[in-house]
Amino acid sequence: MPRAMFTVAALYHFTRFPDPAALRAPLLNLCLVQGVKGTLLLAGEGINGTIAGSRAGIDAVLAHIRTLPGCAELEWKESTAAEMPFNRMKVRLKREIVTMGQPDVDPLAQVGHYVDATEWNALIEAPDVAVIDTRNDYEVAIGTFEGAVDPATRSFGEFPAWWEANKHRFHNKRIAMFCTGGIRCEKSTNYLIGQGIEEVYHLKGGILKYLEVVPEEQSHWNGECFVFDGRVSVGHGLREGPHELCFACRRPILPEDKARLEYEHGVSCHQCIAETDDEDKARFRERQKQVALAQARGVRHIGS
Repeated sequence: MPRAMFTVAALYHFTRFPDPAALRAPLLNLCLVQGVKGTLLLAGEGINGTIAGSRAGIDAVLAHIRTLPGCAELEWKESTAAEMPFNRMKVRLKREIVTMGQPDVDPLAQVGHYVDATEWNALIEAPDVAVIDTRNDYEVAIGTFEGAVDPATRSFGEFPAWWEANKHRFHNKRIAMFCTGGIRCEKSTNYLIGQGIEEVYHLKGGILKYLEVVPEEQSHWNGECFVFDGRVSVGHGLREGPHELCFACRRPILPEDKARLEYEHGVSCHQCIAETDDEDKARFRERQKQVALAQARGVRHIGS
């Protein structure tokens, strides 16, 4: 018999939640009842997250979210996974649903011009357009658009400082920005507008929408797209990619990377071996021992 496929829904919506804490328990309880897992973030500026479950479960949760203040027009992106890509369900309260650390940034006030995925190629091919990848360095490392500028940031909060140091490179350029699903661009485009940049664009629906609707033979995307769930990466048509996670640093690795001398399962990979000391590695080895013991008992360790 064919394995059941899980529906994966990635979503965000900027709106005003006067009391996000009051929304948490009903949302979490519904997810638990419906067998939906993943992470949802609630803040005064809106909701963000990725969830997975049965078709009926996802539909029920999305219907509930659309009843929240200002969320009637909620949009989301769907894909599938052969296995449940999350261990548990979390609904967390945050100061920001995507952390930039700029209190004056307000996507509800103004954002850049949305560009549909089907029109993105024409925009980024224009000679007066500079394309900027707003994602983190480990995401960019496994895939990005042809000719895109990589800010080499380790977190989104580093983007404003990078822009301040590099804005001279983009004089007389139109700026086109992209990220995984679109949420980081909501803030980064508002930030650039606040910095006096007049023509700012961003990819509507992010890389995920582009990979979903643009045929591979017409694509300007190279590599895979990192996703924040158990699939690790997806490619054209949102097919699950070949990447796995290093459980020490949570960065993506390829199956062949596990043959490298630096790799020890759950302890280190070639990207992080120099970032931890012997005490850290000993702690990671103990964690992996507990994971193995849990698997031997037929249960799933939360850190696995």
